[in-house]
Amino acid sequence: MSGATFGCEEIILARHGETEWNRVQRRQGQLDSPLTARGLSQARAVADGAAALAVDAIFASPLGRAAATAAVCDERLDLTVATVPELAEIDHGQMAGMTAADVERLFPGELCRRASNKYRWRFPGGESYADGDLRADIALARVARSGARRPLIVSHEMIGRMLLRNLLAADPVTALAWNQPQGVIYRVDVITRELGELHIE
Repeated sequence: MSGATFGCEEIILARHGETEWNRVQRRQGQLDSPLTARGLSQARAVADGAAALAVDAIFASPLGRAAATAAVCDERLDLTVATVPELAEIDHGQMAGMTAADVERLFPGELCRRASNKYRWRFPGGESYADGDLRADIALARVARSGARRPLIVSHEMIGRMLLRNLLAADPVTALAWNQPQGVIYRVDVITRELGELHIE
């Protein structure tokens, strides 16, 4: 989607705050776990960062951890959060809720197969990055139609990579090498496709 037709000047991307499952390295996907005390602190830092960037709208994944982070931003900025279903994390299917050790025990060799074609590989009973990429494009189109000039999008690490891929017109291999850590806000100039980072933690 080109800057000329997108409508936004800048897109602000943030990941939800740390959760209990993040802390123990358990895959969440479209399951949920509550924010930790650190996660709530990160949510407040996202809100402060968004205020400093003059965000004029908030869009969030419907999953609880993103919704909770966005709610903190809403309270700080006095902006109503718009829930966008397509911003939900990539569905981990039968692997949701598992640690890497669980996955290797119950799906032996599957992580190696994933590494050979990470963009197209699909979680058993779930989604692939390619599926998430299509949803990211739909989500950005919804944001564009809102008329916001500098919206904040609160989502997740994996779908966040695909949001960045779409915004920066990057190839999938490049996009899959990116991280979206908690404690960092990404700023994307929609017209120039320049990426900036705001470290908030």
